[in-house]
This record gives sequence, structure tokens and C-alpha cells, in this order.
Amino acid sequence: MMLALGDRFGAAIWSSLDEMEVKQVSAAMARLGPITPQMLDDLLVEFVTKVTSSGALTGNLDTTERLLMSVLPPDKVATIMEEIRGPAGRNMWEKLSNVQENVLANYLKNEYPQTVAVVLSKIRSDHAARVLSILPEEFALEVVNRMLRMESVQKDILDKVEQTLRVEFMSNLSTTSRRDSHELMAEIFNKFDRTTEARFLTALEDENREAAERIKTLMFTFDDLAKLDAASIQTMLRSVEKDKLALALKGSNDAVRDLFFQNMSARAATMLKEDMEALGPVRLRDVDEAQSAMINTAKDLAARGEIMITKNKGEDELVY
Repeated sequence: MMLALGDRFGAAIWSSLDEMEVKQVSAAMARLGPITPQMLDDLLVEFVTKVTSSGALTGNLDTTERLLMSVLPPDKVATIMEEIRGPAGRNMWEKLSNVQENVLANYLKNEYPQTVAVVLSKIRSDHAARVLSILPEEFALEVVNRMLRMESVQKDILDKVEQTLRVEFMSNLSTTSRRDSHELMAEIFNKFDRTTEARFLTALEDENREAAERIKTLMFTFDDLAKLDAASIQTMLRSVEKDKLALALKGSNDAVRDLFFQNMSARAATMLKEDMEALGPVRLRDVDEAQSAMINTAKDLAARGEIMITKNKGEDELVY
């Protein structure tokens, strides 16, 4: 299509492509070889048919941003796109509840205590608690007192706070919430099979033991399921397919295996043990895949607040 349009008619399209798209189209163009008139006619008919039919267009972030840039000021487009790309949520308060607590606390510590009180009263209580625990103690106490004395907030004040958050905080969120590199690497290491994981960690320990230890602390592994409470284990049991559970536990340590057995009925535990024995020898790769699926299930359940997963941090340990 771009060859047929030539430089006169194709220039506007080329200028709308990003560098990667230009490279991809150019590489495909260089490999085309001879194009007959009939092939070109067929292509043009197909192209026009697709564009004029419903469902032929692709809506994504890039195409949306380009369209908006042609009709709106750049700063307005930036605000809209940042909100689209920002934390999930149907409204501002749900979005704030999905912003990392340290990022939100870092912004709020420079606001008036009354403003902070309004914000924390509107987001989820568990998230508000984490934000309060990070704020400077004297400032946090003042916010608590304001929240205790706070009556119903007038709509115009609430709208003003919401607008300020949208313009000053959400629009700049991408530049203020840079992810910790160790946290990112921990997520990547979690996706490795155990052989690859061990190989990389061993190599990293030789080079940078501190970084390796930090990554291991941040990783959530299958063995960490042993730290789940009984209610969380039972929720997991309802959410995991029985054949996947049998395969995952086949390669687990005794602590994890016993914890799942203890939270099942005697009959169900016996049946699961029989299923595990019936599997016979299994490939390590299949066990890794089953365990990885269970880890992802645990993370999804935790994200929805249905279970609580912990790492080796004292403040997360359960006391009975």
C-alpha cells in the first residue's frame, strides 16, 4: 500500500508512524519483490473493503493519542491519556486506592492536613491505613484528628479536591512512581523455571550478593504458600483445578503439602494423595508450570482482597 501511494500521497502516513513502525513497514517493503497490477488491484479492493466495514479499525492507546493530538491541545491530551493509562478504577477515589501507598503518601505529605483527611476518608480503609503509617507521625496524627472531627464534605469542596488530584497528581504519576528495579527483577525471576532461577541467582550472588538477597526477599515463591492462613488456603482450594493441585503438590516440600492436606476433609485429602501417587514420575517442567499457575492464582486472589499473602517481614507475620 505504501509503495503504491508513493512519496506524494504516502508522506502524511509515514509522518504519523513511530520509529518502530517505520522500521517494520520498511523491512516488509524491502522483502516484497515484484508486485503485479492484478495483485495491486486486489489489495486496494481488500483494503478499502476492510476500512469501510464495521469492526475493521483497531482502537488502542497509540491510535487514540494520535487522533486526540489532531483536535486537542497537547497538555489536554497528556492529561486525558495519563488518566487512561493510570491506575485502574472507575473514578478518582478507586484509582487512588490502586496507587502505591508510598507514592500517594509522598504527595499527600505536602498538602494541608484537612485535604489529606478528605482524601483518606474517600479511599479504601486498608489503603488509607498504609498511607497513614508512612506519613510523618505528627502530621499523620493531625490528619487523624481532622478525620475524627470531619462532618459531611460539601460537594464543591470535594470536586475541587478531586480536580486538584487529577491535574497535579494523576497527570504526573508516571514520572513519580518509578518502579523499584529489584521489585521488577523479582517478578521476572518468579517467571523462571526453578533451574533457570537457581542459575541466575547463583551467578548474581557471586557478583552482587546484596542485590540477590533483595530479589529473593521480594520474590513470591511456591514455598511462600506455607505462610498462608487456613482461610486463605481454603480459598485457594476452591480456586485451583484438582489436577493442577495434585501436580503442583507432587513437587512441593512437606510444609506446603501438609498445610493443604490439613485444610481439607480427610476424604478429600486421601483422594488427593491417591491422585498424586497415580501421577507416577512427572516432568519437572510440568510441576513448575502447575506451581506457577497456583502462584498466579494466589496473587490474583490477594489483589482482589480474598486472601492475604506474606513474605518474611515481621509486620506481616500472623500471631495466634
